[in-house]
Amino acid sequence: MSAHFSETRTVRGACPQDCPDTCAFLYHVEDGKLVEVTGDPEHPMTRGGLCVKLKNFAEHHYNPDRLLHPMKRVGPKGSGQFQKISWDDALAEIKARWTEIIAEHGAEAIMPHAYLGHQGTLNGLTAGDAFFNRLGSTVAEKTYCESGSSTAWIMTVGPTGGLDVESLEFSKYIIVWGMNMLNTNLHAWPFIVKAKANGAKIVVIDPVKTRTAKQADWHIRIKPGTDGALALGMMHVIIREGLVDKDYVEKYTIGYDQLSLRASEFPLQRVSQITGIPVQDILTLSREYATTQPSAIRQGVAVERSPGGGDAIRAITCLPALTGAWRHVGGGTVEMPIWEFPFKFDFMCRPDWIKPGTRVINELDLGAALTGQMPLDPPVKSLFVYNSNPVSQAPSAGQIVEGLKRDDLFTVVSELFITDTAKYADILLPATMQAEQYDLMVTWGHLYVMLNQPAIQAPGECVPNIELFRRLARTMGFDDEYWTLSLDEMLMRSYDWSSPQMQGITLEKLKQKGYMRLNVGMPDVRKPHAEGNFKTPSGKCEFAASAAAGGNFVVSVWRSGYEAMQPATFVDPVPNYIPPVETEGAPSAGKFPLNLVSPKPHAYLNTQYGNEPTQQRRQGEQIIVMHPVDAAARKIENGNYVRVFNDRGAFEARAEISEDVSAGLMMTNVGHWPGLNRSGTAVNSTTPPRHSNLGQAGTFSDSQVNVQKV
Repeated sequence: MSAHFSETRTVRGACPQDCPDTCAFLYHVEDGKLVEVTGDPEHPMTRGGLCVKLKNFAEHHYNPDRLLHPMKRVGPKGSGQFQKISWDDALAEIKARWTEIIAEHGAEAIMPHAYLGHQGTLNGLTAGDAFFNRLGSTVAEKTYCESGSSTAWIMTVGPTGGLDVESLEFSKYIIVWGMNMLNTNLHAWPFIVKAKANGAKIVVIDPVKTRTAKQADWHIRIKPGTDGALALGMMHVIIREGLVDKDYVEKYTIGYDQLSLRASEFPLQRVSQITGIPVQDILTLSREYATTQPSAIRQGVAVERSPGGGDAIRAITCLPALTGAWRHVGGGTVEMPIWEFPFKFDFMCRPDWIKPGTRVINELDLGAALTGQMPLDPPVKSLFVYNSNPVSQAPSAGQIVEGLKRDDLFTVVSELFITDTAKYADILLPATMQAEQYDLMVTWGHLYVMLNQPAIQAPGECVPNIELFRRLARTMGFDDEYWTLSLDEMLMRSYDWSSPQMQGITLEKLKQKGYMRLNVGMPDVRKPHAEGNFKTPSGKCEFAASAAAGGNFVVSVWRSGYEAMQPATFVDPVPNYIPPVETEGAPSAGKFPLNLVSPKPHAYLNTQYGNEPTQQRRQGEQIIVMHPVDAAARKIENGNYVRVFNDRGAFEARAEISEDVSAGLMMTNVGHWPGLNRSGTAVNSTTPPRHSNLGQAGTFSDSQVNVQKV
């Protein structure tokens, strides 16, 4: 009689989510089952902690609703009625339908749609780009977030990582601008707490009194979409009062005279009127920021989510050079440290396979593309969705649903669950979760290379995205070497391992350690721009962007995961304030008088975990936060259910009356599954499909609505 010995082991991994923290994982496995996921206490940035979203990550892998096999629709579109089929049958159906579409309309009638449902090199944002470029499909422009910020950042300081968030502990004055760090950048907050303990002042600029704002020394309540005016007003004070670091400006910047002239157009009374911030507060902020060194700015994605968001980021990014903050450890600003990672997008995405003249459709315009509102020749006849849930996350969601209902649209979705988007699929394909796959994570919030190793076998017939697209490539008859490389060979070719940043870092070492810091200087000494060295054409911080010389903007942008040239358009070389469209006197302002903003939730990651009962209890139902004045005018009391609506759509939520928002402003969270809400809809039923002035970013915060009690 043999005794049974339980096998227990620990495997190193990394969080897959679209979050700047990219936490180091320890997978705990017993007899082949994932029993717990904990943070790695040795990681210098994430230090063993996991956010509330990951508290049940092991159980998430065993959710009984997981999609485990290929499925074919058997009911009406949107009914969620499917039957199990084999992988061979699923691939054969896809090939037959695509072959027919290509023969009649051309390959551009097929459109992919993907974003950061996974943040890996092999399985993330660009996982399908090479396949679809080889197929000849429409190129999907991915600009859900950071595209406007990144374009503005590169125009101003170039592709630099900027301030290391770990260096924040050495700062004396910290501005968190448009970011609720306790929800969305939790592991950077301890460095701010340490700075505060050492005497630093913490300022949060945000329209909403968030959890982060409540922890700050000073919350500055700003009207959404007016950040550019505030930054220019700060410059006005700094220049007028002689607080400029003239030596730094002379040596390491270009365009100061032009910037000074622009700042002169933003006197304090005008800025106060635009932003809603009292004049004295603007004065105090400007003086304290300029004179308390090292000063730091942590920029949030929210700033870009308005028509002038790109220029707002440009203006904010100019501030540290104006005051010489870059001279110091803990001085400067950070947008995304991702620019320090030596990606080789030409290999990852194969833009050389794109046929000249292939059309580009922005993913935020999906509703217009599917419904014919956007004139297209050929029309979109097939949609392939992976790593994304546009029915919840994209603007004008009702229009997307209308398009997905088309009988002549062949939709394929690769997913973990039958989401609100997956309900409309003709073919469903099962994807793996993080503990079941191998990947090098794309990290956009710190400076560590992170490897995730599989800890358990994938259930059912689930496959990683890298394998999904290899199967599709074989099905479509592609025989390029690209599809036969091992996973390690793919990773070796996806990065420049010989670059200075990667010195001493190898895959073998990562398999042992799980993570390694880039060679870009340690946090206690890192001063990346103390002597300029900006990665711009001039090598200087460009107050007047050379990319927009003469007003003609031609800049390399991150389009569909690879570098491409955006057509020339007029952009002022010097940042300016571009007002919101809907919230600044639009014709519909009387009909829809309330500005609605929709930040990320605390317990979900976009829509991920929105179907987990434990996370639903943590997050609570969809709420709408209203100011008492707005609620009283509509006879709405705390806890009432209300309908939030405009001409684009509507959703229902429970009212929460609070002065955390200003009169005229309401707040709800994006990420709730529409199908699990009272009304079957969510906030993006009401958001606009317009774009920011740079990078085609969305303008989610420039949305006017009305509200009534249900």
